[in-house]
Order: sequence, then C-alpha cells, then structure tokens
Amino acid sequence: MFPVLQAKLERFEELERLLQDPEVLAKTSQMLEIQREYGGLGKVARTVREFNELEQNLATAREMLDSAEDAETEEYARAECSELQTQFDVMRVELEDMVTAGDSLTRGSLIMEIRAGTGGDEAALFARDLFEMYTKYVEARGWKFEVLEMSGTELGGMKDVVLSITGEGCYHQLQFESGGHRVQRVPETETQGRVHTSAATVAVMAEATDIDVEIRDEDLQIDTMRAGGPGGQKVNKIESAVRITHVPSGIVVRIQDEKSQHKNRAKAMRVLRSRLMEARQDQANKERSEHRRTLVGSGDRSERIRTYNFPQNRLTDHRINLTLHKLDQIIIGNMDEVIGAMVEFDRNERLLGNVE
Repeated sequence: MFPVLQAKLERFEELERLLQDPEVLAKTSQMLEIQREYGGLGKVARTVREFNELEQNLATAREMLDSAEDAETEEYARAECSELQTQFDVMRVELEDMVTAGDSLTRGSLIMEIRAGTGGDEAALFARDLFEMYTKYVEARGWKFEVLEMSGTELGGMKDVVLSITGEGCYHQLQFESGGHRVQRVPETETQGRVHTSAATVAVMAEATDIDVEIRDEDLQIDTMRAGGPGGQKVNKIESAVRITHVPSGIVVRIQDEKSQHKNRAKAMRVLRSRLMEARQDQANKERSEHRRTLVGSGDRSERIRTYNFPQNRLTDHRINLTLHKLDQIIIGNMDEVIGAMVEFDRNERLLGNVE
C-alpha cells in the first residue's frame, strides 16, 4: 500500500545509514545536503513506519480472532481488531493526504525572494514588512531561516532580500506565497492622509540539491567585486562579493552578505540551483495542459495574488476569494488561517483531479 510513500521511507533509511558513515561526516557540504533531505523526509518516514507497524499488528489480531478457541479469547481479539481498525482507517486518510501533497511535503528547505515593486520607498517598506511577517511565522512554527542576501534603503526598507527557510513541512506550507503582493495604506511620509498603492513580489522555490540540478563548471561565469551598501557606501575593501552567471540560461545571482568570498559563492550556488530548478518546473508546467492551472495560480511572481488593505484591516487572497478582517494579526506573523486555506484548497483540487 502507498508505494510512493514506501519509497520515501526507503530513501530516509538510506540517508540514515549515510549519516552514520564517517566518510560522509567528514565532508561538511555533503553532510549538510543529506541532513536537509533527511529532515524533509522525516515526517513522512515516521508516519509510514507507524502505519506499517499498525498494519502488521492488525493482521496479527485478525489471525488471533480467526484461531480463537474460547469465548474470552475471541472477545479480546475482536476488541483488539476493532481498536486497531479505527487507528488504521485514520492513518490511511493521513497517508492519502501525503500522497495528494506530492513532493512538497518532503522538501525540507526553500529559498524565498522578496523584492520591492512599484511604489518607490513605500514599496521597499512593504517588502520589509513582508520579510518580518514571514520570519515571525517561521519562528512561530519552530523552523529556521538564514538571510542569504539583503539590499536595504536609507529609510529602512528593503529593495530585495533572499532567505533560506528550513524545517519540516516549510515548503508545503509556503509554496503558494509566490506572486505579486499589493498594499494599500497611508505612507508615513504622506502629509495629507492619502492612501497609496504599492507592491512587492515574492518567489518561493524548493531548495535544490546537487542531485536535483547538475551544474557544469564550464557553464558558469564567476565574477568577484567589492561589496557595496546603501548609497554606494563600501561595506569592505576586499573583493568578497560574488556574481555567478549561468551562461546557458542567463540566470545571474549576486551575493555579498558575507565577508568571506567562499561563503558568498556557496550561498550564490544554493540560490542558482533553486532558480534553475524553478525555471525547469515552469517550463514543464507550460508544456502540460491548461487544466493544471487552477485558481491557486501558476506561481508566477508577476501574478497578483493578495491585497493588504491597512485602512480596512483587510487581507484578500484573490485566488480563492478569501477575505479576512484581521490584517493587524496576519502582518505580525499569525498566518495560519490564510496559509491553511490555500493548502486546503490545493488539496481539494488535487482530490478532484484538477491538479496533476
């Protein structure tokens, strides 16, 4: 039963063995990659193990019932079968949900990019608000985040920020945040109290591994330069910033957050791998039939998905016609209701066969 999930359990157990191998432990980069994949598979693997054990116990109880030689043994075995069958049915539904969720549930980490859009300084301040909203949500869930790159403004906003988020189920929960986010509010710099509209874009990409995306050295153009800060201010005097261009695709990644060129290059490669996998998935999606693109949307960052109206304390998700008058709570990281609604909608669409 559930061969796809059984395969994930087998992979989890393989990774478990690798993490006990001294040769693997001696290679830090390889160990980190394995740990990321291992962490992502954890919930599924533990549930499948429990289900397998439950299935065996239920089979044993049925054998006991069939071979019962007296009324007392038969009564005990019947009660045992009934209790185990109830647990089995509940867990089977849970595993069906896991199958429906696909690979999103076993992705242990993701790359999120937040960029200010139209609206100047106000858009940059909104991008910062989105960054703080997501990081507070991440912390509340017990996940971890790491800022890979950040470009700020003099007023305290963010032109763009790239972060890695790691934790069980993080990609499954946040995968639908990609797209255009619009804000309507009175900016702090507005003297006449007029409501302005500005925007930011969010991109959520499953963090790719070397196994997911193979990158050839000859396809890379790597440039180093001095890191710069707001207003052209020098952050340091050595060439620690790294710009990597993937020549075949034209994708460019620039990282300057660390003082170490080696660390910046490693971060840039993480982002590049994820962008390449995203591009590959986007192309595959375009080649499939149009029915796959449900109201959840394509994940295109140019697609407007949500409006944050501060004067009305209202958040609207345009993909599922969801309106919540609790923006003051959502913007400080209490996102369970809005994210849960998206995940549930996608689940129902998959059960109806509207999503491949």
